[in-house]
Amino acid sequence: MSPVHRALPRRSLLKLAGGAVTAGALLGTSGCGLLGGSQGDSGGNDLVEKQNLRVGALPINDLAPLHLAVKNGYFQEVGLNVEIVNANDGSAALASTIGGDYDITYSSYVPFFTAQASGTAPLRIVADCASATPNSTVIMTSPKTSIRKPQDLTDKKIAISGPGTITELLVKATLDAHGVDFSKAELTPVPFMNMPAALDQGRVDAAIVTEPFLTMAARNGAIPVVDTATGPLEDLPLTGYGATAKFVDEHPKTVAAFQKVMDRAVAEAQDRSKIEPLLPEFAKIDKETAAIITLLKFNSHADATRLQRVPRLMKQFGFINTDINVEEMIVTPKA
Repeated sequence: MSPVHRALPRRSLLKLAGGAVTAGALLGTSGCGLLGGSQGDSGGNDLVEKQNLRVGALPINDLAPLHLAVKNGYFQEVGLNVEIVNANDGSAALASTIGGDYDITYSSYVPFFTAQASGTAPLRIVADCASATPNSTVIMTSPKTSIRKPQDLTDKKIAISGPGTITELLVKATLDAHGVDFSKAELTPVPFMNMPAALDQGRVDAAIVTEPFLTMAARNGAIPVVDTATGPLEDLPLTGYGATAKFVDEHPKTVAAFQKVMDRAVAEAQDRSKIEPLLPEFAKIDKETAAIITLLKFNSHADATRLQRVPRLMKQFGFINTDINVEEMIVTPKA
């Protein structure tokens, strides 16, 4: 028997989304209940319980395997029609999934584990997505500053993508690993796309920049201070795909089909030539940038030992105040 999952108050969802999602998105524009299926649920077929899937996403490089699978028709081969729906950020995408507007969503792991720890929603990790690689997420500064090493970041204004995000966690953990008191730094929210200009104009002293904005910042003359994908954060899992426990319990064949396709797409995406031509289409970058950016490490199978590092760091740096058993959240792929 499947466990009972109670609907959540809108206050919890709005808190998770940081106010970035409208009530309509949280409740589902077709009036579906909280933790329900997405709007336009047209039922299943001989292969899956639900053939039309709305997958929450962002227009960024991490999602190259997902776009590859859609473009090449891999989902159709297993009975799925996947619609990729871009959200403002990972937290907004997750809130829309909890609200029932999306079926499966991409997000950094920080919102997933924050929601799980707070009891906002019972969530499941359907598939891994990407982990840190050298030179893909770097704290940078302008050459006009005197900052050249991590210790120079004490008391400085550092741009992050937002509070309670993976970028905040990476900055705090990186500074701590280099003996810097992160509590003295001023962490300032700046959208990724605005970070190169913020550095160049001196509005911040440093910024944690990821691709393709890292390459753009370097073109503006920004220089690296410290690579966050080194030391204790090397190969840290960053992003994944999740769903509500209710959706997973009610659609096991659908979830298994999604996992099967992502395994195939991620394996194919190890060949850069397969995905580089797609980057200008969905990530909205030019071909020249697509050819030189550093990609994250694409993954599909969620490994509990690796993923457990994330909530452990989150508890260490005050993001959550309770332990999370990641293994219980992972949906094991069907043999």
